[in-house]
Amino acid sequence: MAAMTETNHIHEVMEGPEGDDAKCSFHHTMFLEPQEKKRNMRALLVKQAKETCSCTPAKIKDCVLGFFPILQWLPKYNLREYLLGDVMSGVIVGVLLVPQSIAYSLLAGLEPIYGLYTSFFSCIIYCIFGTSRHISVSIFGVVCLMLGQVVDREVGRAGYQLEPAVPNALPGPGGHGNGTGNGTEPLCDSGCYAIAVAATLTFISGVYQVAMGFFQVGFVSVYLSDSLLSGFVTGASITVLTSQVKYLLGLDIPRSGGVGSLFTTWINIFRNIHSTNICDLITSFLCFLVLIPAKELNERFKSKLKAPVPVELFVVVAATLASHFGQLRETYGSSISGHIPTGFLPPRPPVWTLIPNVALDAIPIAIIGFAITVSLSEMFAKKHGYSVRANQEMYAIGFCNIIPSFFHCFTTSAALAKTLVKESTGCRTQMSGMVTSLVILLVLLVIAPLFYSLQKCVLAVITIVNLRGALRKFRDLPKMWHLSRVDTVIWVVTMAATALISTEIGLLVGVCFSMLCVIFRTQRPEAPLLGWVAESETYESLSAYKNLQTKPGVVVFRFEAPIYYINKECFKSTLYKQTGVNPVWVKAAKKKAEKRKLKEKEEGSGDKRSSIPVDLGSEPVGFHTIVIDCCAVQFLDTAGIRTLKEVCKDYKDIDVHVLLAQCNPSVRSSLLRGEFFKQGEDQLLFHSVHQAVDFALGTQGHGAPKN
Repeated sequence: MAAMTETNHIHEVMEGPEGDDAKCSFHHTMFLEPQEKKRNMRALLVKQAKETCSCTPAKIKDCVLGFFPILQWLPKYNLREYLLGDVMSGVIVGVLLVPQSIAYSLLAGLEPIYGLYTSFFSCIIYCIFGTSRHISVSIFGVVCLMLGQVVDREVGRAGYQLEPAVPNALPGPGGHGNGTGNGTEPLCDSGCYAIAVAATLTFISGVYQVAMGFFQVGFVSVYLSDSLLSGFVTGASITVLTSQVKYLLGLDIPRSGGVGSLFTTWINIFRNIHSTNICDLITSFLCFLVLIPAKELNERFKSKLKAPVPVELFVVVAATLASHFGQLRETYGSSISGHIPTGFLPPRPPVWTLIPNVALDAIPIAIIGFAITVSLSEMFAKKHGYSVRANQEMYAIGFCNIIPSFFHCFTTSAALAKTLVKESTGCRTQMSGMVTSLVILLVLLVIAPLFYSLQKCVLAVITIVNLRGALRKFRDLPKMWHLSRVDTVIWVVTMAATALISTEIGLLVGVCFSMLCVIFRTQRPEAPLLGWVAESETYESLSAYKNLQTKPGVVVFRFEAPIYYINKECFKSTLYKQTGVNPVWVKAAKKKAEKRKLKEKEEGSGDKRSSIPVDLGSEPVGFHTIVIDCCAVQFLDTAGIRTLKEVCKDYKDIDVHVLLAQCNPSVRSSLLRGEFFKQGEDQLLFHSVHQAVDFALGTQGHGAPKN
């Protein structure tokens, strides 16, 4: 800390006389006094603790308003300006959400009613805790896939069949009937046990998300880049599509999970392809014929439509009527949704004994859920000119999982497709979420049993059609490659690992590979020589621009990365290569020449032809000063400081001076703490490259250039 209070000596160029006194009169020292730092860490911690623990009415009010954002915007709600748009968007999203909730329940390995419960509670809770005005928090396909894999694994471990049975009893307050599983209390059947697993996993995911918000680790989302998230979602979408093919064909095959589930599923499909249910296949084909063109038309004419046509709801209604009156289950053996009860089930706590089984599985689900929610909320906030709080968003999505887990719900997050619909149909506040929940409530109380005859293949078609956005990312690969090859490689690696291995491993592979790419970029950065832009004080890369000038005897070098233990050798080797002079080799050549001359003297040779002057032992250097532009050097570690010392010493031994320019305060502080400057050597540091070059020319008797 003492070094921080020392004066940084940085030189300001002045024109002065040429000659022997140029070094003394060419510049004067500019004193930069650093800001005082907080030295007493104990006092600082005590002060922060007092501020945190203080309890004043104003602070309590701010805390409550910050934790419940609805208390801020609801009293200011403008009925005349906001209500119509919120009601319209809420109704439309609710209508779209009903068939998707039923379809995604199938993806999660659960019964349809639980998807409706989840959508209902998540809309209400996010309205209370969320800071985004536009995002729609409900069921998200990728999260449902990850949850469904865990549910199937635990149901299989408990000895149940992997496909949920049509419920003959639903869990009550105790949630117990006949059947046992994995040491827990008896459950009614596989469907009841499946929702118990899903609710427990949802509870733990929510706890993780709230904990991340409490400890303010919202910065974790920065490690999930856009290319990584996009690749992950696309890879997971391929897995989702694969998992739904069996419903399209009406095949009765077990759901595959774990590593390589994509290949296992396709192998099982082709092994059982002869058992295809023709009725389900024809129904799937007809639904695709209706849904895909209708969705494309909705997107193409969305600027002209006041609201998107709810074609999914029309398809669900038509398919349900056709299945019911055509008796497709009884006649052709089609698989249907089954009984969907009305009303709500009594709340039930998670199964605590299942927590050790699902605690690790909840980590990637929690991370993906909050990362997508935060990224979407920030994107739409920026678009509409307001701000969101990342940590509060983590609280919001966490409570959207914790509270509903007691009401037979499963994991939720923000969903892009429904958010886009919500925004485009006039949403102004989260009041639209309340309207959406009312639409779902109407279905839960009155309409739900009418979906009894709905074929599962119709739900699978709805799920697959909604994956179009993620699968279209393949079309963007050429453009992405043109913009950034590294991001493209990250996308491909993450997508392939997610689809071909598993979703959890794919996410881990993507994060690790992204970090390796960052390290690789700093390990082998760009390091060009710079030239002077005429009639200016600017220096640019000689390899990037034409018509740049070089100053005689001065080489300007820029290293575009921090100098630390990973790339210190790259810094030295690149500097030696770019300047064309390796000072170690030059010194070795001089020593060799000196030894040879000394040997000749000892042998008493007077022959002039065999005597070799010392200065002929190596080629002339060709420059007297190297200016290192440090504008892109964000930081130095101890290895980087030691490397700079070695470089300066080695070049000094062959009469070449090294000057540093444009060092940021962090780098200057590191140099001071590392005792980089010896007494009388503070002239090595300059504000700009131009000043350093002029100083180098002045010390050699050339005077300052006349620009």
